[in-house]
Amino acid sequence: MSDLYRVAILGATGAVGTELIALLASRNFPISELKLFASPQSAGKKLQFRGKEIVVEVVDDRSFDGVDIVLASAGGATSTALASQVVAAGAVMIDNSSAFRMRPDVPLVIPEVNPAAAADHHGIIANPNCTTILMAVAIYPLHQIQPIQRIVAATYQSASGAGARAMAEVETQSRDILDGKPPIPKIFPYPLAFNLFPHNTPIDEHGYCEEEMKMVNETRKIFGTPDLRVTATCIRVPVLRAHSEAINLEFAAPFNPDQARSILAQAPGVKLVEDWTNNYFPMPIDASGKDEVLVGRIRQDISHPNGLELWLCGDQIRKGAALNAVQIAELLVENKWLKHK
Repeated sequence: MSDLYRVAILGATGAVGTELIALLASRNFPISELKLFASPQSAGKKLQFRGKEIVVEVVDDRSFDGVDIVLASAGGATSTALASQVVAAGAVMIDNSSAFRMRPDVPLVIPEVNPAAAADHHGIIANPNCTTILMAVAIYPLHQIQPIQRIVAATYQSASGAGARAMAEVETQSRDILDGKPPIPKIFPYPLAFNLFPHNTPIDEHGYCEEEMKMVNETRKIFGTPDLRVTATCIRVPVLRAHSEAINLEFAAPFNPDQARSILAQAPGVKLVEDWTNNYFPMPIDASGKDEVLVGRIRQDISHPNGLELWLCGDQIRKGAALNAVQIAELLVENKWLKHK
């Protein structure tokens, strides 16, 4: 990566935005200029990047002139409103919202799973949902050996999935409860401290919430298996950072747990965490701040001869969002895929 690139971040002051800045620095992304954009409320704020202060700006008509890559993490409405401006300026938008994920002309990319899909972009590449990313990184290596027939997922999603203010809300509610005060929900519909509830996204006519259907539809698109049977139950839990998932996989034939363990121990983006003697397996506290998806408790499903169980934890802000986006950007520059098709 000898060339240098001009990069812009939309939503630079949010939880994912600040992580993007840190990752671009720590991974030595080849940047000649970094531009930071956020809402008018954050305009004028100064953020550090490689020892220099960068002033946060508000987007105007010329903001993306000369920019090569836009890392967008400012919500679906903002991405939808600005996408045409980004593409018209000749930049590639790597979008962290759900606005473009299921559009047939927009690649939905996890570099450890379907990196070649990034080449087929028309100026926009979608970053999958956090729960989809974490699950796919962990199970795709098994799918390559023996195609998965069915996935049953249960997620335990941290406050970080709703952003920095949601994380702060859980901290405040925890203090209030311990002080004998009632917890006041503002970001979430219900108190999350010392509590949990089904994911607070709209529910469809089949009883599935939007978050659950993201896992269904995005996994099918990324794996290139439109008929893959997937079902999910997504739950908000009082964890600040890092999501957890219990995954049940069904194959056409038995999948030896030891073979699965060996495969995942060598899989990119995965770290095997298993200490059966001490009942020590992946935990959010260990996954927080880490790039890898922690996978463990791999075992035969005793209810089905072709079933396999596993448990995973992954940092929603890093691999579930910011890191995946930066890895996509790295694919673009390494393979010279920035030009629109």
